[in-house]
Amino acid sequence: MIFNVKQKSNIFSRLLAIRELMLVGIILIIWILLGMFVPIFLNPSNIKAILLGLSTESIVAIGMTTVLVSGGFDLSVGSTLALAGVATCLCIKAGIPVFISIILGILTGSIIGFINGYIITKLRINPFITTLGMMSIVRGFVLIFATGATIIDLPKAFTVVGQGKIIGIQLPIIIALLLIIIGDIFLRKSRFFRQSYYVGSNEKAALMTGISVDKVKIFNYVLVGSLAALAGVVTSARFAYASVNIGVGLELKVITSCIIGGASLGGGTGSIIGAFFGTLLMATLVNGLNLIGVNIYWQNVLTGIILIGAVVFDTVLKEKGKAKSK
Repeated sequence: MIFNVKQKSNIFSRLLAIRELMLVGIILIIWILLGMFVPIFLNPSNIKAILLGLSTESIVAIGMTTVLVSGGFDLSVGSTLALAGVATCLCIKAGIPVFISIILGILTGSIIGFINGYIITKLRINPFITTLGMMSIVRGFVLIFATGATIIDLPKAFTVVGQGKIIGIQLPIIIALLLIIIGDIFLRKSRFFRQSYYVGSNEKAALMTGISVDKVKIFNYVLVGSLAALAGVVTSARFAYASVNIGVGLELKVITSCIIGGASLGGGTGSIIGAFFGTLLMATLVNGLNLIGVNIYWQNVLTGIILIGAVVFDTVLKEKGKAKSK
């Protein structure tokens, strides 16, 4: 069993490396083409705008990747992001210190993630039903707590988190890149985090090797909830307000990016750096379409097409892999 697990791990590593290299190549080709036909695309200010725009999705994608790797997914991340932003801003407006308000905001995401994980693992409810229901519940709380209004007039001590700069680079970009690097290292090298691959590949085999499957799954849902909440805090600080409409549709964009990056809805595969490249590809396409003058509403169509295409591509690869192994 140990030999098989190691063998699978090496296969996963090779497949992920190929997928990531392919993504880098595709992104470079698109950048070159856009640079040729839309010169403003390669302007440093536009590149920074792309990175700033994808920073929120990248933070959420870190947690989503770990959940997908372990065989689950979370449709409530967009609502969690909105609730964390609203909760943090309401705490600040109530006179609670900014740092504590941020911690409380992130804690709301952790609690939502724990509830999702507990219901899925202990009550054996399907992740789709659980997180879809949670998405509706949390979005309802967002509307209740914010009374449907936008929370504004936030102190600079808070907005600096989203608007501050280091060597000319805005903090959300730096936060996202640091978390991506740290997360990728942990998922590839950490013994605890690598258990997610075994759980996602074969849950029964993982149990037989002594892995606490339920703990791994619950932890992953707490992680994605916490990171979605952090993204909500960063987003509110960046825009200097908390809105009930923030995060709508985020879950599909993030899941699409993760699948493009090598994660599978069936579990067992995926990488955080791959998810980042998937997010970068999506952000590049959207930015390019905007510069060309394509209607913004086509973005949802594009996301849906890419999601279906990525899942079909992933399924075809798996079927070919099964055929070769026979």
